[in-house]
Amino acid sequence: MKINEPMYLVYAAEMQQMDRLTIEAFGIPGRVLMENAGRGATEILLRKKPDIYNKSIGIIAGRGNNGGDGFVMARYLVQKGIKVAVYLLADRKRVAGDAAANLRLLEPLEVPMIELTDREKFFKYIELMLNHDIWIDAILGTGLKSDVKGFFREIIEFINSSKKYIFSVDIPSGLNSDTGLPCGIAASANATATFAFAKTGQILYPGAEYTGDLEIVDIGIPPHIADEVGPRQYLITADMVRSHIRPRKQDAHKGDTGHLLVIAASTGKTGAATMAAGSAIRAGAGLVTLGIPASLNPVLETQLIEAMTFPLPEKAAGILGGDAFIKIMALMADKQCLATGPGLGTDPDTIELICRIIQACEIPIVIDADGLNSLVGRTDILNKLKAPAVLTPHPGEMARLANITTREVQSNRISCAREFALKFNVHLVLKGTRTVIAHPDGSIYINPTGNPGMASGGMGDVLTGIIAGLITQGLPIKKAAQAGVFLHGAAADHLVEKIGPTGFLATEVMDEIPQQIKRVMSEYRRCSFNNIVA
Repeated sequence: MKINEPMYLVYAAEMQQMDRLTIEAFGIPGRVLMENAGRGATEILLRKKPDIYNKSIGIIAGRGNNGGDGFVMARYLVQKGIKVAVYLLADRKRVAGDAAANLRLLEPLEVPMIELTDREKFFKYIELMLNHDIWIDAILGTGLKSDVKGFFREIIEFINSSKKYIFSVDIPSGLNSDTGLPCGIAASANATATFAFAKTGQILYPGAEYTGDLEIVDIGIPPHIADEVGPRQYLITADMVRSHIRPRKQDAHKGDTGHLLVIAASTGKTGAATMAAGSAIRAGAGLVTLGIPASLNPVLETQLIEAMTFPLPEKAAGILGGDAFIKIMALMADKQCLATGPGLGTDPDTIELICRIIQACEIPIVIDADGLNSLVGRTDILNKLKAPAVLTPHPGEMARLANITTREVQSNRISCAREFALKFNVHLVLKGTRTVIAHPDGSIYINPTGNPGMASGGMGDVLTGIIAGLITQGLPIKKAAQAGVFLHGAAADHLVEKIGPTGFLATEVMDEIPQQIKRVMSEYRRCSFNNIVA
């Protein structure tokens, strides 16, 4: 893939298909792929643990290809003079194929190999196992779907409770590689060497916590085969965002950089409107007009200096109703984007107004907060849109829109977002740790930036403004959603460095946006975001 393209994130079935095509169609033997995997994983482990030469290593292996990768690692480690013992969770006669070939290579090297086929043998060797300093987890691979039970569960519990350094091969044993959820239990790795491409479950939470530091080993999958399989999940990278955001012409003026209309605010919620409008300006929008209930205009005029305000007819003090519709439609006439929802409230007349606006709007629209609440039970409206839309729900809002529970949303964020985007032909930003962006073409983009300090009021209003501000400047809506989410999280990450892990404000994230645009355009190269080397 080119440097300015996103990184593939693969499902287990996609990775299996790539392996099969590489072996059968391209002609690289599976044993070569296994050799590349084990050698690359060893190189990562040696780099992460330079003191490993004085340590005792326990490799705990299943009888499949994941175990085979562990056998290759054992060979390379022993050849470097490192003390290694292999614990095979099966009768060695049951090991077949490439894994069996690599197991046989350990015999002339006199690598200790203990068959742990049941609890009795496990308890027989437990004292020996307690003496190891590092565990290499090569038990279960990416194909696991059912819960880990019985003896295997006890083994994973043992290595987790040992409090020793755990290095997982391809994926922590027990982790669902598609969803990032543990299958009953999962190895809690300090680091994972994954093969060919990162798996979606290693990027999403809680999978990222089980995965630890993640690095990718190139095992020799040809690029054309990866493209032929065509994963539809990607990790957003700084290089990709850089390609989205182009420098302005030297003679640019505010008329060239777009005019955004924001419809927001109700009594007690003027801050949401202020942050949405201000963030759009920070993202580079040339002009911003904020349409608000008329009685709130004196308040918002003092809060906003750079944006213009437009007082709209009210149903009651601080509440928009149907009388505002004609004015709002007139305001849209010369605008490039509409953002609506922040702080609007949920008065029935306001809900009716927002639904009418959404259906009538002929420019790109960003819908957040109470704009989303207005659509609950009325999502059929989205099938009548005249212009592209970005919806930015948090998990609770997503649950209400999809008429499911928040737990169901969080248990499979990718599928939930993708199904909604496809069904209603919208761009959907499912907020949260590792925000998922689903597009109406079925593609999924996962954002690596952001941190727990963003769990405070106003952050969503800032994101709305950033995305809308980028669209207003002419950025295609798909790219604007991706870049906006990335910049939003990157701004918060920079504040962690400057201020601390919590306590920074949404307005501080807003003010940080220009600096992050500068960094994306000039400074970011090979960066590490949380557990990902990207």
